[in-house]
Amino acid sequence: MNRFGELTERRLTQARRLLAIAQTGLHYATEAFDRERYEEILRIAHAQLAELANMQTEEVAQLFAREEGYANPKLDVRCAVFTGTGEVLLVREAADGRWSLPGGWADVGASPAENAVREVREESGYAVTIKRLLALWDMPKHGHPPSVFHIWKLVFLGEIGALSEISGVETNAAGFFHIDALPPLSLGRILPQQVRKLYQLQCNGGVEFD
Repeated sequence: MNRFGELTERRLTQARRLLAIAQTGLHYATEAFDRERYEEILRIAHAQLAELANMQTEEVAQLFAREEGYANPKLDVRCAVFTGTGEVLLVREAADGRWSLPGGWADVGASPAENAVREVREESGYAVTIKRLLALWDMPKHGHPPSVFHIWKLVFLGEIGALSEISGVETNAAGFFHIDALPPLSLGRILPQQVRKLYQLQCNGGVEFD
């Protein structure tokens, strides 16, 4: 990451922290004066995040409208499926036309591994068996494009099973690609060096975490 990217990420971290303080404060505050101050901090954080992510302040406020209670990072659950010849299963994101590992936000009511199985089935059509955890990454540490959310990413190793049809609406294609010949990736979701690292981890039995 270059100096400009490092500065942007530091400012994003500060803005996310301000938002977390405001959100948590509003959850616990009982006095009108305190709530007023936390609401002001919240507006400042929304404006800062909007500027850094090249969005409108109203868009950012809408994204966080349902975020209540004690502030926590968002959890992104992915599944990496490799062939014995170094190919990886990728899905094409309808939102940007680029490719990623199957996955998405963790849903309430299922374990992280169960979420990963469901995401692979919906986005690629494949049934998989989860073998183990490959990585737990703090996304701001890995050079992803700016995001208003602070995201933790869990990546599981999956073993391929039966094939049916894609049932989700967030992806529109699936395929296997060699790790040295990857298509354009959706960099907000996964980076090329992360795909190659995951392949190494599944080969040597390792786990990586931040």
